[in-house]
Amino acid sequence: MAIKRLSKPIKSQRIIIIVAVAIVACFVAAGLATKRFLFDSVVTLPGDEPRYIYIPTGADFDDVMVILGADSVLTDEDAVRKMAVLMNYPAHIRPGRYKLTSGLSARKLLQMLRGGMQSPVRITFTNVRTLEQLAGVVAKHLEADSASLLAAMTDTALIKRYGLTPQTATIIYLPDSYEVWWNISPENWVDKMADEHDKFWNRERKAKADSLGLSPAQVSTLASIVQEECNLLDEQKIIAGLYLNRLKISMPLQACPTIKFALGDFSIRRVRLADTKVESPYNTYIHPGLPPGPIRITSKSVIDAVLNPTPSDYLFMCARPDGSGRHDYSRTLAGHQRNAAKYHKVLNSKKIYR
Repeated sequence: MAIKRLSKPIKSQRIIIIVAVAIVACFVAAGLATKRFLFDSVVTLPGDEPRYIYIPTGADFDDVMVILGADSVLTDEDAVRKMAVLMNYPAHIRPGRYKLTSGLSARKLLQMLRGGMQSPVRITFTNVRTLEQLAGVVAKHLEADSASLLAAMTDTALIKRYGLTPQTATIIYLPDSYEVWWNISPENWVDKMADEHDKFWNRERKAKADSLGLSPAQVSTLASIVQEECNLLDEQKIIAGLYLNRLKISMPLQACPTIKFALGDFSIRRVRLADTKVESPYNTYIHPGLPPGPIRITSKSVIDAVLNPTPSDYLFMCARPDGSGRHDYSRTLAGHQRNAAKYHKVLNSKKIYR
């Protein structure tokens, strides 16, 4: 009889245990599901190499999902969509260049995109002459196209902000490597270059320019001529000294590169006497002093060559006839004429008349 009275409590205990186990199982399952939702990877890349996505200005959530879905890098699109809703990402889409790596969870991915945690692009430009060429090079790395970049770089009001003129607008673009955001605006690109220019022109360089009696813009202008004359650093310092000697005595620079610039043709290999008569403020044969601005975008190293010229009393130079890119220098017109005769003889023998 006692055993029969205990049967109901035993059954009740079993039920309680079963319910408890079921509840625990539900919590475990929910926990595992939450873990997968919050922490499991939703991005897998071939070879585990990082990949960059570009979200353009004005993109909506569907656009972003198309971009993320390209090349099947998402392993759980549904998790990304659910997390985007929870984090209200569709209302906070930020354009830019983002780095994807294998193992990113939906939460980490959306935190990066929603927070605008971009990866910068690295832009390198070296041997470019004009703003048109520069705009084309830069546009390959940015969201902005070359037309909008060029419009900003030549905008009169914008360049006036930095004390520049249309003739001196190129001086802030110093060939080098720079990191910027992919979606930087054309106007902010100009601001960035102006800041870099100001950093380059430190107190020491400004003092050297002042000792030469030149402003930074004038140094860049002279450097642009020197760069077109020769690309050898040791020679650039000699040429800079020569032109500075001419400026000191108010002697015309008579620089052939300025004639090529005035004629709009740097492919000219032989400047003729008639060319030196062209009417242009850049014609340093008929206008004394420096031209109104650089004849090209100028390298930092050439600017430094002008600031640190090789002392000499040279007033004349002529390209060597051996094609080495070097020059023969002289102190007198007679010496220059002898050097020029040798050079012209070689040009004539090669039938180079233009």
